[in-house]
Amino acid sequence: MTSNASTSLPIVEQDPCCGTAEAAAQADACCAPAAKDEAVAAGDGCCAPEPQATDTAEAGCCAPAGTTDEVLPTPAARPQPTGGDQPGELPVVVIGAGPVGLAAAAHLHERQVPFLVLEAGDSAAASVRQWAHVSLFSPWRYNIDSAARRLLDAAGWAAPDDEALPTGGQLVEEYLQPLAKLPAIAPRLRFGARVVAMSRVGVDRVRTAGRVDLPFVVRLADGTEITASAVIDASGTWRSPNPLGVNGLPAHGEPEAADLINHALPDVLGADRDTHAGAHTIVVGSGHSAANTLLDLARLADTATGTRITWAVRGGSAQRAFGGEDADELPARGALGSGLRALVDTGKITLVTGFGVHAVRRTGTGTGTGTGIELVAADGRTITGDRVVSATGFRPDHSFATELRLDLDPILGCTRTLADLIDPNEHSCGSVAPHGYRELGQPEPNYYAVGMKSYGRAPTFLMATGYEQVRSIGAALVGDFDAADDVQLDLPETGVCSSNLGAENAAREIAARFGLAPDVPVKLATATLALLPGAASTSDAVRAAADEIGLDHETALQIAALTEQPGALPTVTGLISLTPSAGGSCCA
Repeated sequence: MTSNASTSLPIVEQDPCCGTAEAAAQADACCAPAAKDEAVAAGDGCCAPEPQATDTAEAGCCAPAGTTDEVLPTPAARPQPTGGDQPGELPVVVIGAGPVGLAAAAHLHERQVPFLVLEAGDSAAASVRQWAHVSLFSPWRYNIDSAARRLLDAAGWAAPDDEALPTGGQLVEEYLQPLAKLPAIAPRLRFGARVVAMSRVGVDRVRTAGRVDLPFVVRLADGTEITASAVIDASGTWRSPNPLGVNGLPAHGEPEAADLINHALPDVLGADRDTHAGAHTIVVGSGHSAANTLLDLARLADTATGTRITWAVRGGSAQRAFGGEDADELPARGALGSGLRALVDTGKITLVTGFGVHAVRRTGTGTGTGTGIELVAADGRTITGDRVVSATGFRPDHSFATELRLDLDPILGCTRTLADLIDPNEHSCGSVAPHGYRELGQPEPNYYAVGMKSYGRAPTFLMATGYEQVRSIGAALVGDFDAADDVQLDLPETGVCSSNLGAENAAREIAARFGLAPDVPVKLATATLALLPGAASTSDAVRAAADEIGLDHETALQIAALTEQPGALPTVTGLISLTPSAGGSCCA
C-alpha cells in the first residue's frame, strides 16, 4: 500500500497566548481556551514570548514553539488521546447515520473511543430510506460491517441470509435500524443535527502554529457548536446530485422546472406510480440508476396504457449501459445489457444519443395536467415529455469544511492519493485497491471524508469498502497503526458492484425453486432476449428459448412470469413483457 507524501511542518514561533502563564498553569492546560477566558476575565493582558526561557514548563504558555518533526496527515498527534469514554474527553464526531457512519460508531465503540453521531434526517439511514424500493446488487455478506455484526450478535440479532439480496428498505429495517437502537450507539446518536460549518477552536484556516493541538468546532444549523477531537464525515452524496446540464452546471431553466424533475431512482412502481403511469418520462443518464429506472418504467408501461419512455444519453451510444452483452465473460451481466438493448430495439424505449442538456423549458403540452417539460440539447435538438428523471450521478459537498485544510483531486474531488486508486476510467468498484486512513488523510489532521463522499464523483463505491475505511481510521485514532495499515478487502474483481451479481443470486433462487440446474434461468433469459425482436409475442419468444435449451414450455413460462415475487430474475422480468400481442392471459 502506498501512503501520502509526507509534509513536515515548518518551524513557527507560537503566538503568545492571551493571559498569563500562571493562569494557564493553574488550569493545567497551557494555552487552553478555558485558561485564556479565565485570564481575560481577570483583566490580564497578552504576555510576550520569553525567548530566554530554556525549560518549557517554566516558560509556560508564552514560550516559543520548539522544533517539530510533526507529519501530516498522519493522526498520531491528536488533540486529546482517546482511549476510554471518560468525562471531559472530547468525542470523535461522525457526520451521518447511514451504513458507513454507523459502522464508524461501532468501530469507535470497540476501541473505547467517545463519539457522537450527527444525522441531518429524523431517523437512521434517512437517505437510504429514499431508495428503499431498490434492490442492492451485492448480497448481505458484503453489506454488514464486522464491528456492527459483533455488536448485533451480542444483542441476540437474527441475522439475514448472507447470500440473499436486500432492498434498501430491508437494509434499513433488518440491519441499520436495529444497529442504531443498540445501547452502545443510541445515546450517542443525534437526529435533526445538520452540520453547516467546521473549523478549529479559536483559529481559521490560515493559522498554523499549534493547530494540531486544537479541537475541532462543528456548527449545526440551529447554531449549536460541538467540540471534537476528530471528525469522520460519512454524510454521503445523496443530497448533492449532479445537475442535468452537460457542462456540470444546472441547465438554463432547470431550477424553475424543478417540480417536473425527479431525483434519481424514483419509485415508479410504488409511491411514484401515479406520477409516471400514462405519462411520457424522459430518463437522462447512463449508469445503474438510469438502468434501474428504465427497467421499472418498462414494467409500468406493460400495465399502464399511454406510458412512454425516452432515454437520453450524453455519449454517442448507450454501450456503457449495454455492457459486453454476448461477449461479456459473465453471462448474467451480458444478459442484462442485452435486455436493455431489446427494450430499445423493440421500441419500448426511445433512445436518443449525443444529447447533452443545455436548457430546460416548461411547456403547455403535458399529458393530463397540461404542463410538460422540454429538454434542449447544446446542438438545438429537443425532447418533450411530462416528467424528467435526472440520473446523472452525484458529487461531494465540501462546503461546510471550507475552513479546514483540504487537498482535493481537481477532477474527482476526493483525496489526491485515492484518486489514482478509484479512477472510474480505470477501475470498477471491485478492482479498487484496499485503502485506509493514509489514503484518506488530509492536510487537516484527524479529518476524514469516508464512504460515498470519499470517492468524490467516482460512481464505483461499495459499502464494504467504506466499512474497511472506518475500521482503519478507528485504529489510527488510538495509535494502533499496525492494525490501521493492515487494510484488506475480500471483493471479487467483477460482480459485487454490478447488476450481474443480483441476477446470479436470483437465478440460483429460481433454479432451486423449480429443481433446475443453477445456470438454466440465465440461459432462458439470454435465449429469450435474443429471440424477442423477431417473435410475434413475448410468450412465443419464451417458448422458442425453452426449446433451444431443452426446457419444457410450462416451466419456462412460470419462470418468466415471476415479476414481483422474491427471487425474480431481472434478466427476464422487468425486461420483457409477458403480455401477448392481442389480449388473453399473460401466459397465453
